[in-house]
Amino acid sequence: MRYFDYLTQEQETSLFHVPPVSFDHTTSKDLLAYAVGAALYMPATRSSVAEDIIKLRASGLVTVIIDLEDAIGDGEVDYAEESVVRHLAFLSAYAENDPEPRGSLPLLFIRVRNPEQLRDLIFRLGSLITMLTGFVFPKFSVLNGVEFFEAIADYNNTRAYSAPVLYGMPILENAPIIYRESRLDSLLAIRDLLGQYREYVLNVRIGATDFSSLFGLRRSPDISIYDLTPIRDCMSDIINIFGRVEEGYVISGPVWEYFASKGHRVLRPQLRETPFEDTYGKHGREMRNQYISSSMDGLIREVILDKENGIVGKTIIHPSHLRPVQAMYTVMHEEYVDALSIVESNDGSRGVFKSEYYNKMNEIKPHLNWARRILLRSQIYGVLHEQQHFVGLLPENEYTHV
Repeated sequence: MRYFDYLTQEQETSLFHVPPVSFDHTTSKDLLAYAVGAALYMPATRSSVAEDIIKLRASGLVTVIIDLEDAIGDGEVDYAEESVVRHLAFLSAYAENDPEPRGSLPLLFIRVRNPEQLRDLIFRLGSLITMLTGFVFPKFSVLNGVEFFEAIADYNNTRAYSAPVLYGMPILENAPIIYRESRLDSLLAIRDLLGQYREYVLNVRIGATDFSSLFGLRRSPDISIYDLTPIRDCMSDIINIFGRVEEGYVISGPVWEYFASKGHRVLRPQLRETPFEDTYGKHGREMRNQYISSSMDGLIREVILDKENGIVGKTIIHPSHLRPVQAMYTVMHEEYVDALSIVESNDGSRGVFKSEYYNKMNEIKPHLNWARRILLRSQIYGVLHEQQHFVGLLPENEYTHV
């Protein structure tokens, strides 16, 4: 499996200076953490989950989170758990009959409600557990965190040698984390807890919807999550604690809730016309309008802000979000050239040099950590040619898939 494998060979060659690498759920954790990317949530009770996963692979689906928590009712839990077993059994049979290897299926995760459900599912799934990359832990705290990760550790310590590692992805979204008076203590305690299970922590995820609920807030499609000040302040502290280079965690950004616009816009659209027209000519303006009418310009802006703050990955709730989010994680040629030059020059022979683009100075020591992260991301999402733009990865004839 790899990103943008829906492209023809000709399209890939014309778009990418360095194409994305292949990966699967056995890939090294350092790369796999970046590969989670746009993670599509699906309620476990949805009868067509397995079929939809197979169908959406053709559109670039790479990560799926089957939800047993907020997306289902409290009275549906038993049915949802039974459905998970059926979905994975269907996908397992599909994979066995597919001429392609296991890597043709997306990375699969299950969001569980509590540690007890996690342990029960690990037992019930039996050999089907090897279909999963891991589990997602909602409302994560020091009160439930040890039990969550002890279940993961117990499985990994007893798994068959050939079985892949099972990972956990905690979601930071509860009251003690966002309330100012308890935030720092909560985050530091969680950091210490995760440090004990670092080898099994794939992502640290931010649950801004639950955070917003505690204040009775919900952002409009014109507004980024970074414009909600209580949420922004909390995200800043999460990034400060878990985004430090020495911590080594990949942080995933909050969900974007909108996939169609039914009302009048208040603010100006946030997509420039030029990239669309340069890429798709006379059809570019129509394509841009389609993205704007589906509130996709707000999503793209938020992903840009995520990246600028060191966040890679985003929870999504609609297939139309897949390609815009994934395309935004590609590395621009200028970024790649700068990053590669910085890393290759880290031999003590000099401290600063002019960028090959002749528009900035590259200082080796201050920019080295940034460069290493860019090169990691470039392996998973590829490097675009000098004159190419993320818009080239948005298909002309499909627009937003709504």
